[in-house]
Amino acid sequence: MSVLEKVNKFRRIVTKILTKNIGRSHSIKKIDLSKKIEINRILISRPNHRLGNLLLITPLVQEVITTFPNSKIDLFVKGGLAPIVFKNYKNINHIIELPKKPFTNLVAYFKVWQKIKSQKYDIVINVDKNSSSGRLSAQFADAKYKFFGELDLILQQQHSDYEHIAKYPVYEFRNFLTQLGFDKNDNKIPSLDIKLDHSELSHGQKIVQEIVKNDKKTICIFTFATSDKCYSEAWWEIFYSRLLSEYENYNIIEILPVENVSQINFKAPTFYSKDIREIAAVIAATKMFIGADSGIMHLASAALTPTVGLFSRANINTYKPFNNDSIAINTNDGNVNEWIKLTNKVLNHI
Repeated sequence: MSVLEKVNKFRRIVTKILTKNIGRSHSIKKIDLSKKIEINRILISRPNHRLGNLLLITPLVQEVITTFPNSKIDLFVKGGLAPIVFKNYKNINHIIELPKKPFTNLVAYFKVWQKIKSQKYDIVINVDKNSSSGRLSAQFADAKYKFFGELDLILQQQHSDYEHIAKYPVYEFRNFLTQLGFDKNDNKIPSLDIKLDHSELSHGQKIVQEIVKNDKKTICIFTFATSDKCYSEAWWEIFYSRLLSEYENYNIIEILPVENVSQINFKAPTFYSKDIREIAAVIAATKMFIGADSGIMHLASAALTPTVGLFSRANINTYKPFNNDSIAINTNDGNVNEWIKLTNKVLNHI
């Protein structure tokens, strides 16, 4: 570990200690329910640079827009992916980007906090209760109402899917609004959605047709993932062979990661791109996506394609794909034949 990495690790530990109690004693000030509350300016804080984590807040952003259709939303994030993910979200006003490496970009780092402080918001929403920067931004922002994202045990008991990282912020936001006098909302949680436009969808269909060159329906796979979420080549060899025999009437194409590697040694026709929206458009042109827990798996969900998520970790209830007939498979249980039966159910519902 380099000196800079050690310093960053120490910074994260210290920041977490200093911010862990922010918001815990915060209560909503007494509301005069006889007066209509106007919500026009909103700050949503999710200072994380990973693709999956940004896509996982799209249900909350949709919820906010549905509730306050004329609102302007600022996003407090990290890195440069948010403008790509939220390109077609018309209510997004400013994307405030925290540099990925603050100690090497101190000027940019402090400008971010200055920008947050210079704005006036009606509501600030911290998405991740474990995010020190998120909690700090909620405390730091000039806002009438502040939501810090505390665990709500009552909501946890009321909703069996409260554990899901894309869902509990929506449940908590809805509950927060009832405390402000808004009506209770029991609507279905929105899907992840990158909001591909017509031209993007047409482009994705054209690419898939150029790859397969036939009229058969297409299944899309992604064989890569980070760390221990990545299944071995031996595992994929068995699973891919089973997919070929089961879906001989379908095309199977592989989306390649930015690393340009394949756990099936490039045996399937492949698609490679560094353009997130183009990848999503290609996936959207297929009937089903199969892949391990990863940012690309969440991208498939956000492309509104029925998604089969493969999970070897115990966090399946936190990150599993949902809506659009998507399912999650715990590969620690059962065997390949049982997993294929589950993927068949997805195809049969499409």
